[in-house]
Amino acid sequence: MKFRSRIFRIGRLRSAGRLAVALLALASACVAGTAFAQGVLSHDGAPPPKRNPVVAAASNVGVRQCLPALAALSSIGVRDARNSDVLFDWDRRRPNEGPVFSLLGLETAGGNAAMSVNAVPAAGGACSVLAERIEFEAHPCQQIAQRELHGYQATRLLPHMTVYATQQEPGSTVSLIDSAPGCLSIRRYVNFAAGNAAGGGAQ
Repeated sequence: MKFRSRIFRIGRLRSAGRLAVALLALASACVAGTAFAQGVLSHDGAPPPKRNPVVAAASNVGVRQCLPALAALSSIGVRDARNSDVLFDWDRRRPNEGPVFSLLGLETAGGNAAMSVNAVPAAGGACSVLAERIEFEAHPCQQIAQRELHGYQATRLLPHMTVYATQQEPGSTVSLIDSAPGCLSIRRYVNFAAGNAAGGGAQ
């Protein structure tokens, strides 16, 4: 299986702009499980994105089956970004039938972040998806947990790493890693093709 990796510049994909807007609307209807990803992958109150580099890249190489899922998840990440771009990997022999892996670079008012959005096609037109947002926050992990993760179940994975999950958001976890003087956060969402979100928490 041969994969191709490419960095997509939004300025070179202007023709995909109108398509991206339409696909984002379609994605909201097609990916019901995305609602559970909202709590961990985005910041509240962010406006919808003007452009989505993942949608533009996927459309450009011929990804169709998992496009709604990719659009729905990546839009959560880019909507609060002032600027974003993507590193995109796909199976060049089977762009629509093969897995898709993308890494978004995000510039936001509060700092910089990276977001990985991945999808694997399955039978019946469904897709399994994984999205992770990674960023450094200039506050102690304990303070972030007290402020944002009230009611979550905490699992100490390592002395410096705690994973938080809640039954109200199946498939979503927040991992906080002590990284003095701040905290490295990994906000993760998993949903399998059958429509069942992965169980949160460390195993």
